[in-house]
Amino acid sequence: MQLHNTLSGRKERFEPLDPSRVTMYVCGPTVYSYAHIGNARPAVVFDVLARVLRRRYQGVVYARNITDVDDKINKAAAEQGVDIGAITDKFTRIYHEDLAALGVARPDIEPRVTAHMEDIVAMIGRIVAAGHGYAAEGHVLFDVPSYAGYGELSGRDRRELIAGARVDVAPYKKDPGDFVLWKPSKPGEPKWPSPWGEGRPGWHIECSAMSARVLGETIDIHGGGHDLVFPHHENERAQSTCAHGGKPFARYWVHNGFLTMNSAKMAKSVGNVLRVHDLVKVHPGEAIRLALLNGHYRQPLDWTDDTVPQARAQLDRLYGALRELEDVPAAAGVGAPQAVVDALEDDLNTPQAIAALFESARAARAADAAARPSIKAQLLDAGSMLGLLQQQPTAWFRWQPAGAARDDGAVQRLIDARTAARKSKDYAEGDRLKAELVALGVSIEDTPQGTRWRWSADSGSTRS
Repeated sequence: MQLHNTLSGRKERFEPLDPSRVTMYVCGPTVYSYAHIGNARPAVVFDVLARVLRRRYQGVVYARNITDVDDKINKAAAEQGVDIGAITDKFTRIYHEDLAALGVARPDIEPRVTAHMEDIVAMIGRIVAAGHGYAAEGHVLFDVPSYAGYGELSGRDRRELIAGARVDVAPYKKDPGDFVLWKPSKPGEPKWPSPWGEGRPGWHIECSAMSARVLGETIDIHGGGHDLVFPHHENERAQSTCAHGGKPFARYWVHNGFLTMNSAKMAKSVGNVLRVHDLVKVHPGEAIRLALLNGHYRQPLDWTDDTVPQARAQLDRLYGALRELEDVPAAAGVGAPQAVVDALEDDLNTPQAIAALFESARAARAADAAARPSIKAQLLDAGSMLGLLQQQPTAWFRWQPAGAARDDGAVQRLIDARTAARKSKDYAEGDRLKAELVALGVSIEDTPQGTRWRWSADSGSTRS
């Protein structure tokens, strides 16, 4: 198995520190609002990676954190006149529901910042004691020049990094690049005790402390979006290494590429932010998931009006193949095609894996009765690795958007009436009933096994 390591800039053979306990930490959401589709990309990507790892290793521990204290959370709580917990609990629940709609499994461990304040304070203390941090005017800062490896992850000179970043220049800093480990809380903001006064942690130290607590000082994989390479992951690497006596923090750094909207960066100011919470109301979550996997995770992904409809059409073909096998029992002990496994173990090449999945679907339609049970098993197991094809074909084709006033029973009665009319050779009545079905937004297909139907993709919904 190979993964691209951001630290080395190349694809490397993946060899965990302890094959019986493979550890992966992925930076999770700051829960002050709804997640957008760009936030969903790493959740889906690393869900697939966790699935692939679990096939190869028996003991995989996957942690993805919840950041539940932050300036934006404080601002939202102050505006609404509530405790920060009211904000964070609400949006954590919504985040879980939205990701579940995309088929994303919950991580093994989901640490929350507010539950790890003692760990954070203790780690800051170790950094200061080791000579890599200092207190100044109620703040504690990381002394960037004290760590010679700073800048290695992002691959640029430290001076370039600082010049290109939005660095908060403050008179109490020894160096412009020094970043906050602990800071005093403003009046009305949540605060916690520390040796340097009441306050709250800086963003970067939170993940370092939580990762060390739940997974250990050195982990196998640290993941997240490419936008986190600098400064977040660069700072995490520096402070974790210094807090643990020079031990490496993460052995493999894995980052997914950016997601754009019609070739433009998503931004609230532009008005092109797509919220997952809205998308899952008008599109099947599985189609959104496939849309995120159709591009290689390290490459940029451009989201357009056609992205989800195209993915839905792909799933129609795959579920159509499974529908042809609906009465065929899946063969026991038959797993995903080797081409799918090889693609996913080659730096999570989901486009190649999906192409191999379609090859199996094509083979299913041409297969004789003896081969069909094995091909069905291959399709289902390959789908499981990707988090796809996890429902019955009938359920897929009968999916309805939230709030759609659709009556499956009424449709079936019209189908039955049309079938009866055709049997009695009353073709005019059959055509009339077909037109009525089409007007309701129903697509029908006459097969030797009978008439199949589905709600049209754009019926009762809006395109995003």
